[in-house]
Formats: sequence, C-alpha cells, structure tokens
Amino acid sequence: MSDQIVAASITPSVAVVVPSYNHSQFIAACLRSIFKQTARPSQLLVIDDGSSDGSPQVIDSILSECPFPCEFIARENRGLSATLNQGLAATRGDYFAYLSSDDIWLGGYLESRIKLLFRRPAAVLAYGNAYLIDKQNKVVDCTADWAHYRDGDVRDMLLKAIAPMSPTVLYRRDAIVRHGWNEAARLEDYELYLKLSCEGEFAFDPKPLAAWRMHSTNTSWNQLMMLEEHVAALRAVGATLNISNSDLETKIKAIKFARAEDFLRLGDKKKGAQLALANLSGASLSGMLRVLSRLAIPYSVMNKRRQHKHLETSERYGSLEI
Repeated sequence: MSDQIVAASITPSVAVVVPSYNHSQFIAACLRSIFKQTARPSQLLVIDDGSSDGSPQVIDSILSECPFPCEFIARENRGLSATLNQGLAATRGDYFAYLSSDDIWLGGYLESRIKLLFRRPAAVLAYGNAYLIDKQNKVVDCTADWAHYRDGDVRDMLLKAIAPMSPTVLYRRDAIVRHGWNEAARLEDYELYLKLSCEGEFAFDPKPLAAWRMHSTNTSWNQLMMLEEHVAALRAVGATLNISNSDLETKIKAIKFARAEDFLRLGDKKKGAQLALANLSGASLSGMLRVLSRLAIPYSVMNKRRQHKHLETSERYGSLEI
C-alpha cells in the first residue's frame, strides 16, 4: 500500500486537542503549526483552562483560519490532566494527539506519525526527537544530540525516568482510553507512559518533527516536583511493571542520584549534593564523576558553557519557520 493511500485512509480518524493556559504569545504559532500539517486531523478541539492573559480572544481569532473542523471551549481552571481527559472524552478517532499551547509541530509531523503507527500494529504510541526552541522560535537544543530514546519495549528506558516529550507523541486511542490521565498528578504523562509500556511497543522515529518551547514558566524547571512525580508514578505502577519492591527502590535511588545532576546543572549545589549523598547506592561511576565535576565547577562557568552550547546549536539548526 502506498504512503498516499495510507495517509488518505488513516488521516480522517486523528483527533487533536490543544490544552491552553496563559500562552497568548505562543498560541497562534501552535495552532498554525496544526493547520499546516500535510496530513490534516479530522477534528481539532482547543480547551482553554482558565487563562487570564487574553488567550481566549487570540484563539477565537486564529481558529477562523482553521481549514478543518474545530471547536473551542473556554472554562474555569481544572488543571492539565483534567483538560486532557475532557479532550479525550469529547473527541473520536483511531489516533489521538495533544499539543500544548506553547509548543509546535513541523509540517510533516502528523503524516509521519500516522504512517509509523499504521506500520506498527503492536505499538500503543509513536514518538520521536524534539527541538527545544526559545521565545523567538530559535532552536537552542535538540534531543537527538543527547537523549537515549528506544524503540519497541521501553520499560527499562522509562524506569530511568527517560520519557517521550509530549509534543512528539501520537497515541493509539484504544490504548489510552483504558487509562486516561491521573488528575491527582502534577506531571501529566509519566504515569501514563508507564502503564502503556506494559501494553505494547513505543514506535520511535529519530527525525525531529516537533518543538518544545523553553520559557520561564515551564513545569520542568521545578526539579523537585519532577522528582516527586517520577517517584510517585513508579510506586503507583510498580506492581504492573512486574518488578519486585526491592528492585523498584533500587531504580528510584538511581533516578534520585541522576536528578542530583539536574539540581547541580541549575546551580542548586546544596540540594544536588544532598540528593547525591543520600542515593550513592544508585550511582554509576560515570555518574559520580559528573556530580563531582559539577560540584567543583562554579555555576557561572557552567552557565557560560550552557549558553555557548545553545549558541552552537542555534547556528547548527537555525530557527523554525511557523
């Protein structure tokens, strides 16, 4: 079957949800990146989760350009997971994707993911690498340069707290409707990924076809919250993953030690050192050496190195055209 026939037969059953919250300066680019997909979704639902920055007015205006069926709901704040569950319940189709209101897709994203899932019936989702962009759409990083993503059985990858970035994921609907998003969780996807990894493969495409936007309000800057949510999800789903409690606690110690590096990378040497010392049994030799190096090097030096790396990456990848 040709790619053209595959795209034509599968595209009508793809639903896309955009959860919007206080991203008025980014939502237009997000929505237009969906409008420009080479394989159009059959349905677009935008849900504004109680924004206070004028996002609903921007959305109303931009949706007038939408070339396929779309709907807009504006309501009080309920949180991201509740918004995603509402979007899943309100849409139909074989496949489901969501794109946060500050992120974007490249033009061939949806077509590529559709074809990948069509070829991989055992896969519960398809995902890939992502560009990291700044407020001006300049690429400052790319997961292809450092992420250790896997194809197929990804349980071992997830047990190291390495997970797909949300704008890169297309889900098979019949897999996620059995679970949905945990509305008590502050990190919406990790627990769901763990559950889905027990049901089927994750199909990986290394080509970056989506972009995650970096700005001051990103949830991922809160390293302590990220760590707490990873640990809570692992303990909630541990039995389903078919690993013993002792093995699970060993995995958690390794995650905590790895997170110590993130605290050090962001300049919080006190918390980073505390985490590292408390979880030495979860450390590898290379991890210990990296932690010692970050403890020894002044944050100002590390920050300059990071800025230099971002500059080199920007020169390599340039800016994304929306």
